[in-house]
Amino acid sequence: MKNDFQKVVELSDLRHLFLDGMTIMFGGFGGVGSPPTIIDYILALEIHNLTLIGNDTGFPHIGIGQLITAKRAKKCIVSHIGSNPNAGKQMNEQEMEIEFSPQGILMERIRAGGAGIKGFLSDIGIDNEIVRLTKPIIHVEGQPFLLETALTANVSIIYAKKADEFGNLIYDKSARNTNPLVATAGDVTIVEAEQIVPLGELNPEEIITPGVYVDYIVQSQGVNWSWVWEKEIK
Repeated sequence: MKNDFQKVVELSDLRHLFLDGMTIMFGGFGGVGSPPTIIDYILALEIHNLTLIGNDTGFPHIGIGQLITAKRAKKCIVSHIGSNPNAGKQMNEQEMEIEFSPQGILMERIRAGGAGIKGFLSDIGIDNEIVRLTKPIIHVEGQPFLLETALTANVSIIYAKKADEFGNLIYDKSARNTNPLVATAGDVTIVEAEQIVPLGELNPEEIITPGVYVDYIVQSQGVNWSWVWEKEIK
């Protein structure tokens, strides 16, 4: 296991963190920037009744979508589900609850959770009668605003291009997407890194997520994309 300065572990060391009924927050956008090795591990554990929080439900066999296809989730808090027909089917058949948030609002809810802020006010959706019935309305200077509550999770799982042994992280281009925010909002944060380097190897000016937010680091095993796309085509 880890000590204060050594966070690199095997995924099997983290089995105790993954339980039925837990909440998992994940980085990624349509699968890009989601941690494939960690998701495969969670899938193999056969835990159920998960609440999943992230940008979207991925594709049926890409990213977090694999857990949805396997019917492991009871609820998803996301900005859209359009790329995963299994999510739409389960929602329509009332097998899984979907809580939609506009993408910017969703990310701000995650940021608020990571910052320890319980919520914030927004006028986005204030004219929608359904939204007004489901969220508290607070008036400020005579104007109505919706109260958007913060989001946190038992475990946050993220993906990085490089990590040093303390958990300082560098992301690869658009794979950076939601990962820096998700990294801050979990009770425990696990990063899957393509490359793990000694402490001091990373240029401090390139570090996006400071290691203080990271609890564990695991080595990525990559993705067999030919298998994935064969599954998607079928």
